[in-house]
Amino acid sequence: MFKDLNDFITTLDKERELAHISEPVSRDLEICAVTDRVSKSPGGGPGLLFERPTGFDIPVALNLFGSMKRICLALGVSKLDDLAGEIEELATPKMPAGMVEALKMLPTIGRLRDLMPRTVSDAACQEVIERDGTLDSLPILKCWPEDGGRYITFPLVFTKDPESGARNVGTYRMQVFDSRSTGMHWQRHKGGAQHYRVAERLKRRLPVAVALGPDPALAYSATAPMPEGLDELMLAGFLRRERVDLVKCVTTDLEVPANSQIVLEGYVEPGERRREGPFGDHTGFYSHPDDYPVFHLTCITRRKRPVYLTTVVGIPPMEDYYLGLASERIFLPLIRKTLPEIVDMHFPAAGIFHNLVLVSIDKRYPGHARKIMNAFWGLGQLMFSKTIVVVDKDVDVQNEAEVAWIVGTHYDPERDVQFTRGPVDDLEDASDLPAYGSKMGIDATRKWPSEGFKRSWPTRIVTTEAAGQKADAIWDKIRQGWSHR
Repeated sequence: MFKDLNDFITTLDKERELAHISEPVSRDLEICAVTDRVSKSPGGGPGLLFERPTGFDIPVALNLFGSMKRICLALGVSKLDDLAGEIEELATPKMPAGMVEALKMLPTIGRLRDLMPRTVSDAACQEVIERDGTLDSLPILKCWPEDGGRYITFPLVFTKDPESGARNVGTYRMQVFDSRSTGMHWQRHKGGAQHYRVAERLKRRLPVAVALGPDPALAYSATAPMPEGLDELMLAGFLRRERVDLVKCVTTDLEVPANSQIVLEGYVEPGERRREGPFGDHTGFYSHPDDYPVFHLTCITRRKRPVYLTTVVGIPPMEDYYLGLASERIFLPLIRKTLPEIVDMHFPAAGIFHNLVLVSIDKRYPGHARKIMNAFWGLGQLMFSKTIVVVDKDVDVQNEAEVAWIVGTHYDPERDVQFTRGPVDDLEDASDLPAYGSKMGIDATRKWPSEGFKRSWPTRIVTTEAAGQKADAIWDKIRQGWSHR
């Protein structure tokens, strides 16, 4: 796996997956505009390295995860479903039948050892220590015209629960207020927000460390919807196939990834709020301004020649779609541990992760689809699922056109639509109240007599196997001739 971001960038160069922009490009709107155009090109376009952001000697890297090939490279697999298989094997180990079987399990035991991070004394991220450093030295972007300011959009924010000591690593945007302070966009449902609530109750200052540009597996892990209480560094260790090395911060009692490019050390005071936003968000719209905690900088540590890793969000599809797709594949086997009847699930790019969830199930009893809807609404961050569509196991939920066809032919609006109310994402703008609104489930499975369906269910049109084989052979000839036109 990749030892750091530089190693990943070198590999992207070798794979012809990285475009170098050598001309000066402004961090105000221009870098974002280029990235937006590129990320919406077929397949997500190349990764981007802006070598000379206007006024800075620190290169800016974006869209490094923004294609299927690059997200697979970042996580060390040929396809994302390979990760699901590895996690399934780890979560459901087989009892060895003898010594030979036990020896075959040794690699799995090694993967378990890699889950635990370790602390080191020497770190690339502390080659330069700037106790009086300011955010003015970093090429932090302003992405969209109506943004409230410049934003750090790909930070790994490290905190610890003041009572239990449990660590949380999350990706929360940070609006730059001035050279030594930023907003801390801790949405109320996130782990960092819970640590801050505990600190406020105890009337304590909360130490915070922000790592920028670690290795790609760790950068992804900070975006993953990990269950509360589970350490994101354990997921990173599993993906890297190697323990995450941490180093003690200089001015705060936290540890950060030793291979980071840049680290911002500081704290958040209890009770302090400042107006943050608007921000051009992954919904494709500007999020509303609101009051959020304030991060105060105490020290910057960095490499001698760092790269500033960031990302741009906006109207999908963009780079964050591929990060979300990785989570979709990685967490499917874990969800199946609770809901084994799930065959597959998919979060379409245009659905912006939680707005539209497609689920196929092995239907076993009346009302099974509704059970799945309710289970999702009670399962971690799946509680934000605004619309859930449940189909039978013979429907390919990765094929959005097929799902649309099945939904249109399989559901009766009055009978098969279920509504509920509960928590919604802080970025949900259509609900009457912030963070609280309604959700909808659509049962597009075939209906059974035991569910009150009195008619015979229609049979899907499929040709015979013989006719299909004949058609394949003729189509191959047609295709070859067509391609030579």
